[in-house]
Formats: sequence, C-alpha cells, structure tokens
Amino acid sequence: MANIDSVTLEVTDLSTARSFYDAAFDLGDRLHLRETDAPTSGFRGFHLSVIASQPADVHALFDAAVDAGATVLKPVAKSMWGHGGAVQAPDGTIWKVATSAKKDTGPASRQIDEIVLLIGATDVSASKKFYVERGLTVGKSFGSYVDFKMGSSPIGFGLYKRAALAKDAGVPPEGTGSHRLAVNSDLGEFTDPDGFAWEPVRVSR
Repeated sequence: MANIDSVTLEVTDLSTARSFYDAAFDLGDRLHLRETDAPTSGFRGFHLSVIASQPADVHALFDAAVDAGATVLKPVAKSMWGHGGAVQAPDGTIWKVATSAKKDTGPASRQIDEIVLLIGATDVSASKKFYVERGLTVGKSFGSYVDFKMGSSPIGFGLYKRAALAKDAGVPPEGTGSHRLAVNSDLGEFTDPDGFAWEPVRVSR
C-alpha cells in the first residue's frame, strides 16, 4: 500500500517557519521545510488537517497555532460532523484542526492522531484516475471528494474539488504560482494534473 512519509513546505523564512511549527503542532519528521522564493499568491490549492481525539484537543491545538502567529480563517465551531476550525500559518499554508468527536472524554491535550493532506483538484475524476494508476487505492469516493486508503501511512491523502476545498478553508478559490508543497512518498517522482510535486522520501528535516 502506498505510503506518504511526510510533506515538504517551501517557505521564504526557514527560521520563522521552524519556530511556528515547533510551537504550534510539533509534527517532527512528518513535516520538512525548505527555503524558496518561488512566486505564489492566493489559494495554493491544498490544505493540511491535524485530527485530534476530542473538541478540547482541537481548541488546544488551534489556540497554540494562533499564539504562535497563525491567522484565524475559521474559528473552531461545532458542526454535524464534529468540531473544527482553520488557520493560516505565517508561511501561508492553510491548516485545519478538527475532530469527529462531539464530546470530551478526558483532559485537553495537544496530541495529534492523524495528519491529512487534501488537494484541490480541478477535475476530481481525472485526478482520481491518475493516482489510481500510480498505485493508490480508493477508500471513499462520492461526487467531488475522494479519500484514498493509506494504511499505516503517517499522512492521509484525499482529493476535493478546488472551489469546495477553498470554501472549506474559508478563502477565495483564486490563486496563482507555486503550490509551495512537495509530497514525500514511496511512489516515485512525478507531478500530478494540478501541478503538485511528489518526491522520494526525505530523511532529514
């Protein structure tokens, strides 16, 4: 089964980015950073989600991100599927913090159960076919959303229609330039239909 070992975010200021992520989420080897001056504007076509066990943990992670310098895009709120909110890191990456749990079952912590990468696809069906041909297995698929089975992979992966993903993040769908993201996996090196780069697994932060 395909494995996504980590993601690499391209940032303009490595020191600031490292300080933010260490203070906000502390993702360890699941997150790499590298410097770039590639132009980018608006929505970059993806967001990363940190999934927690209960609402109190969502609030703790969300507050830590804001305290570390993130901008609030959507405050944490209760919905039919659980609790969640969205922030934008100082480097521009959009992060969603969420849980499917409706109630707390213990003291608040900043424990992260899962990280999920959602890519906003221009043509979800075409992108789904592209990834299946490269060895990914579809778990759930309906309309504008696809969730791939990632087994024990440190990072989950799915597709969502670009405009719907931007709406979910609380930003306009328009954007140009670099995605400033590379996906580090055992699938080899390639670029998907929306221009997202996949690279071999990295061994150092």
